[in-house]
Amino acid sequence: MKSALYGLVLAFQFLTRLPLPLECPWNAATRRWALRAYPLVGLGIGALLALAAWGLGQLALPTPLVALALLSLWVALSGGLHLDGVMDLADALGSNQPLERRLEIMKDPQVGSFGLLALVFLLAWKGALLWAFVEYHVPLVWLFALPAIARCMGGAFLVLGPCLRPAGMAYSARRSVGNRDVALSLVPVLAAALFTPALALWLLVAALFTALYRVAVLRAFKGINGDMVGALIEGGELWLLLTMWSFWWFATA
Repeated sequence: MKSALYGLVLAFQFLTRLPLPLECPWNAATRRWALRAYPLVGLGIGALLALAAWGLGQLALPTPLVALALLSLWVALSGGLHLDGVMDLADALGSNQPLERRLEIMKDPQVGSFGLLALVFLLAWKGALLWAFVEYHVPLVWLFALPAIARCMGGAFLVLGPCLRPAGMAYSARRSVGNRDVALSLVPVLAAALFTPALALWLLVAALFTALYRVAVLRAFKGINGDMVGALIEGGELWLLLTMWSFWWFATA
């Protein structure tokens, strides 16, 4: 039980900027529980987003301001952690260099033009889709579950992909987790799907995106690292926003 609580705290400390000043051990047991808790972190983020969307909606504010406020909250909660992975991956892929050079570019703390372009377009699309969510009254329960599903994607990708190098947090986590941990991480979302069956569809959409992303990344880099996991979470959130809004728009047209 203690390992489970430590794992939950570690997951929140790693994936969010919520203040949890508790020192937790980093060992095989807590790493497993941390991955299992990734979707719980997502549900926490989703709950705050859905609550903010509802509250701002009661104020009758202009839709663009509501969308920008939600996007700002979303970035603030994660501290931009995964956005860094998006920029690093974009710089590496955009360089058109041999594999070793691409890996060096990904490790470089400086951000290049491709990274900046990826960041701008990602945030622009997220903001526009949040605007569409609010404007078309997409069910808030979908927004509530979306970050959790994206973090299920990140956990599954970490387990299914071979690590690039025997070093780093992704490698240490990968050594301790397996398919059972991924299956357990799905439990909160599957439980929510009992009350909102559409969530099962979004899980399938997320699984397809993860599989395609894995093929593309392994073809380009022959392995995975933490930046790629973060980029998947951000890309998965954008993909889910797009598919959820598209489904709702066609269903209500």
